Amino acid sequence: MNSIIGIEMSRSLVFSTNIPLKFSQKPISFSLFNHSKLCVPQRFSENSQCGLQRFQLLSMKLARNVCTKAALSEMKYPRVAASSTGPIPPSQLIQVVETAAKTGAEVVMDAVNKPRNITYKGLTDLVTDTDKMSEAAILEVGRRNFGDHLILGEEGGIIGDTLSDYLWCIDPLDGTTNFAHGYPSFAVSVGVLFQGNPAAASVVEFVGGPMAWNTRTFSATAGGGAFCNGQKIHASPTAQVSDHVEQSLLVTGFGYEHDDPWATNIELFKEFTDVSRGVRRLGAAAVDMCHVALGIVEAYWEYRLKPWDMAAGVLMIDLIVFIMQLLERIAPATEKLKSKGIDFSLWYKPENYRTDL
Repeated sequence: MNSIIGIEMSRSLVFSTNIPLKFSQKPISFSLFNHSKLCVPQRFSENSQCGLQRFQLLSMKLARNVCTKAALSEMKYPRVAASSTGPIPPSQLIQVVETAAKTGAEVVMDAVNKPRNITYKGLTDLVTDTDKMSEAAILEVGRRNFGDHLILGEEGGIIGDTLSDYLWCIDPLDGTTNFAHGYPSFAVSVGVLFQGNPAAASVVEFVGGPMAWNTRTFSATAGGGAFCNGQKIHASPTAQVSDHVEQSLLVTGFGYEHDDPWATNIELFKEFTDVSRGVRRLGAAAVDMCHVALGIVEAYWEYRLKPWDMAAGVLMIDLIVFIMQLLERIAPATEKLKSKGIDFSLWYKPENYRTDL
């Protein structure tokens, strides 16, 4: 596979390098805002008692601790990907996953040059009818082929049997704000976990612009490498050199909550802009990760990602490369956030969902 492994920092990712990941021995359900009473509805809506802000679903916590400088020297590099795709052959699983992502993308393509019907999940977090229709189209493909699989959709929440070994994480339109404005980039993202680890993934990225839209399709399976439009892709050679951040083009993202992690990332953005060839902010996490896998940017980091933001992207970039200078700045900043009570140690999952961790 390709490139940089993700370090989850309180629903966030740092795509970089040389980090000793420590997994919790037992997955734990945990309320994002320390509520004493937890709940996992079969479906969630923003108006439900246990909406997104209180939903202790899978956040795919990929690391127990973001390391300090001393820990950076340890040479342990666990893989993020599942050890296998389980009883379903990888060729069969990825074929269905790609079909699902492309079916959702057809819905998006049909709407991309038309007026948008926009509503809001928060002050600035918007959703369109296209998000919902794309998710419905993806769900139909998934259910038709694997009716017993558990599904987590950005719009629909948890659907299906939580005892399934397979969990689909669906972002029917990653980068909705970009889509609403006709600004690239945005994508349809479908990732499937087997026992808690990414097993198959497809991301359909929209490229071009108004009246000139096109797509390219990224795909990956556990142990099978990453591809774009059927061709094998590789990370940038620069990303494999620990002290070449000055020759790197970086990418990051900012969430809708203007909280301490957001402010910290603003400062990191300034620092990395000063020492690298530049930092881009495109606005679609799945696309950012695919760009690392494609080798057109060297690294990506972001705080406060959701499971559907990263389930597909992390599989595209499952190998580790080295940009130590990024970690030397990110690790202390993250430790400072931890000192304020932001917890990085717990792993989120749907109740009763089995994992191999």
